[in-house]
Amino acid sequence: MRRLLPPLITGLLALVLWELFVRLGRVAPFILPAPSAIGTELTAQRANVWDAALASGANALIGLIGGTVVAVLAALAASRFRPLGDLSVPIAALVNALPIIALAPILNNMFESTSSVPRRLVTGIVVFFPVFLNTLRGLREVDPVHQELMRTYAASGWTFATKVRLPGALGHLFTGLRQASALAVIAAVVAEYFGGLQDGLGARITSAAAFTAYPRAWAFVVGACLLGLTFYLATLLLERLAMPWKRVSS
Repeated sequence: MRRLLPPLITGLLALVLWELFVRLGRVAPFILPAPSAIGTELTAQRANVWDAALASGANALIGLIGGTVVAVLAALAASRFRPLGDLSVPIAALVNALPIIALAPILNNMFESTSSVPRRLVTGIVVFFPVFLNTLRGLREVDPVHQELMRTYAASGWTFATKVRLPGALGHLFTGLRQASALAVIAAVVAEYFGGLQDGLGARITSAAAFTAYPRAWAFVVGACLLGLTFYLATLLLERLAMPWKRVSS
């Protein structure tokens, strides 16, 4: 509770200052609605926000799982074969540099407009880099004693990877997942700005903004924030379940 109080107090203070700033006429309410107006709209639109969050959340979750699986397999291969490892990092950096605003329209044209595949691919590509880079770093930091022990047992490469490298890299893997969980939601929502199905938070935000319904647009933005926070907290919970010794040591 002591750790939660500072961010809660800071958040409440920011909301109060925001409300006063709008009410005192420093900015037009149709440009930046007051938190009270956004809260009222969020209550009125709660069913629509929930449905849109489910659609965006499904795309983010599938992209996160797919991107993570590919990233872990690529990291395992890159840590096993040094030439591949030397090549993979610059290629992964190049993939990470691809902007969503350029990638999403291209993928939308490659697949059917009624398909969610482009959004999930965009999410998977965005997720790939942080998970790959952190996992590869963890896989390379093998304790020399463990390495020598596995050589003594004449362990195969696969046994070495699954029994020593991957368990030892769990901390780095979850560091990458914590970064990727929020990125997955952002990528899924932003990818919806470029056409396709109109069932997600991004599509609802653009639609509300196009009709100058700014409080409604902000209500869906709040839904996107809550969705990203849910993904992050779920990742933290998963990390605690997978690494209970870390909680004990901390």
